[in-house]
Amino acid sequence: MDAVLDFLVNNIVFIGLFFVGWVFGRLNERDHIKRLGIAEKELGHIVVSSERFYQPKIAEDTQGVLVMGSVVIAQDYFKMIIARLLHLFGKNLVTYESLLERARREAILRMKLEAQFLGYNQVYGLRLEVTSINITGSMVEAIAYGTAVYTVDNPRIPPPLPTIE
Repeated sequence: MDAVLDFLVNNIVFIGLFFVGWVFGRLNERDHIKRLGIAEKELGHIVVSSERFYQPKIAEDTQGVLVMGSVVIAQDYFKMIIARLLHLFGKNLVTYESLLERARREAILRMKLEAQFLGYNQVYGLRLEVTSINITGSMVEAIAYGTAVYTVDNPRIPPPLPTIE
């Protein structure tokens, strides 16, 4: 019992910071997922398809244009430590799954935002590229790109674009 108490006393700062990091990292991740859900609903009128040779009914005065969105997201240190422990025992790195999901969703969201800003209502030929950008794997970059068009077969009316003053 004394050994456990000595360990806790000697490492109280590390243990405290570890749990503070876990709490704030978790809150930040939940907040980001919540904001992504809200923004995805706002941009739900823009149809996204990964079909490469899809030929929608394009409006007459419209040409396709490349739109893209990119994001770099870092993992919090608590999840990085958990991932290293899981890797040590040969387990699935489930802590990285939420990081990759958030990066993909954010990149697609930014791509849809660019399409809306340019006045388009559909993106097809969606491609996603996800890359780890540092040695420890704690940061990923996600890029989403596709061809944006204005189609007549998309019955959803986009909301008016914000005015820049």
